[in-house]
Amino acid sequence: MKHIRNFCIIAHIDHGKSTLADRLLEFTSTVTQRESQAQLLDNMDLERERGITIKSHAIQMNYIHEGQEYILNLIDTPGHVDFSYEVSRSIAACEGALLIVDASQGIQAQTISNLYLALEQDLHIIPILNKMDLPGAMPEEVKDQIIDLIGGERSDIIPASGKTGLGIQDILTAVIERVPAPVGDPDAPLQALIFDSVFNSFRGIIAYFKVVNGQIKKNDKVKFVATGKEYIADEVGILKLNPTPKDAVKTGDVGYIISGIKEAREVKVGDTIVLKDRQVVGIQGFEEVKPMVFAGIYPVDTDEFEELREAMHKLQLNDASLVFEPESSAALGFGFRCGFLGMLHMEIIQERLEREFDMTVITTVPNVSYIAHTTKGDPFTVNNPSELPDPSKLEFVEEPYIKANIITKAEFVGPVMSLCIQKRGTIVNQHYLTADRVELIFEMPMGEIVFDFYDKLKTISKGYASFDYHQTGFKQSDLVKLDIMLNGEHVDALSSLIHRSNSYDFGKRICEKLRELIPRQQFEIAIQASIGAKIIARENVRALRKDVTAKCYGGDISRKRKLLEKQKKGKKRMRQVGNVEIPQSAFMAVLKLD
Repeated sequence: MKHIRNFCIIAHIDHGKSTLADRLLEFTSTVTQRESQAQLLDNMDLERERGITIKSHAIQMNYIHEGQEYILNLIDTPGHVDFSYEVSRSIAACEGALLIVDASQGIQAQTISNLYLALEQDLHIIPILNKMDLPGAMPEEVKDQIIDLIGGERSDIIPASGKTGLGIQDILTAVIERVPAPVGDPDAPLQALIFDSVFNSFRGIIAYFKVVNGQIKKNDKVKFVATGKEYIADEVGILKLNPTPKDAVKTGDVGYIISGIKEAREVKVGDTIVLKDRQVVGIQGFEEVKPMVFAGIYPVDTDEFEELREAMHKLQLNDASLVFEPESSAALGFGFRCGFLGMLHMEIIQERLEREFDMTVITTVPNVSYIAHTTKGDPFTVNNPSELPDPSKLEFVEEPYIKANIITKAEFVGPVMSLCIQKRGTIVNQHYLTADRVELIFEMPMGEIVFDFYDKLKTISKGYASFDYHQTGFKQSDLVKLDIMLNGEHVDALSSLIHRSNSYDFGKRICEKLRELIPRQQFEIAIQASIGAKIIARENVRALRKDVTAKCYGGDISRKRKLLEKQKKGKKRMRQVGNVEIPQSAFMAVLKLD
């Protein structure tokens, strides 16, 4: 056991984690020249296209140091704030972490938040300065930032480059010398922590685990503590580039188990595997994930509801931070109310449903959860604006607030502040990290950052601002429910809860946007925004008209008028029975208002 090292790689998005992982795999000859490709561990099409890591990937390397062979278990983690749950689970399976900082960009917000996750679990941190080969690298300044953040000696920071392979050997040596070996009792009864799971259409569900105590052997009868289900371990093994079967996985090692599990609900991430006949308590896993953005996902064809449910369960296996429950909407039929960690997460889930499961889905406008207090004094959670009670029965509404940490260059402080204040934020603190890097801390409503806050922040700061947030609680707020009506009928999928001060402007803009997006019909369509019974904005989509007077040449005006009156009656009758088809783009109109 003392020759095992478990470590993960944490960093801000785009600081070169996956590339560095490639170099480590090549250096330890884990992959042959033929198998190697850029970002080897990113095996999803989506990850390759977008150049981001979405899922954590575990792989085992063997390395000989001073004549002794060591087993190194590496987990490459995502860097985007929306996938921080993946990071927290990977950290639970490790004793050390490589903290990678881009030498040309310095420390960014997500680096700090991932670092705190690692420090809470008492991991040993090895700081690495990556991209040293870039002409824009500022090694000395960035070293100062790292020391300000985690302390330690300047000599502990390893300069490296994922592109040229600089410093790879130093990193492996540091992992072996500085990261502690896993602690555990090989003779104790089995306890293994599940930190991830994947779905394989041939083998069923494969769970990844770290053995904390004891060992797990092939054909052992095992039990999952949280669900109470029992299985036989058909195959256990370790994670090389391809899963490699073994007879036993021992204490401190990371491995996988295949036991013919068919149901996605039977594997919970954070669960403990124990032997069937032994009474052993579960290990403290990691806290449940808190979704930040809520949106409805509906099948385009209502008959596909059950298929969508299956697809969601399989996705949840692969992405434990997805939360969903069934809901129905008057406009869209049956679907699911899903909780996501952010807008990118929502976009990725929608893409994966379309690619991996061939489901075409409609996504409604994203929003957050509110707490409504009725006049009787009962508080209840409102996940969907259509659930808000009648204003006569409503005492007040509370909305979730967050504490936002924004790190940016000094020259962008003005625009960033005005953006946050425009989103009803109040500044709590302003702190200069270095001469030209500022950390701003704001308190702001969660609902304001859901739509496009992150994109706007990146735009005004030329990509330099980095953003991280956590929820602080609920505050009373003057919120109103804004309804959208088409031809006098409410479209519940388009209603939203919004602050009274923004409602008029928002209502006008969304009506204008919908007028562009809704195709013209044979009859006139009135698009109205209302608060309660009060209409605050209106736009019309003109009817498509046939030129009925074309065949009248000459003659009295009354002949033309007779034809036009006849057409007018037909349009009126059609309007009473006509249904407005709403295209998918209209449901996402809110996101593209600017």
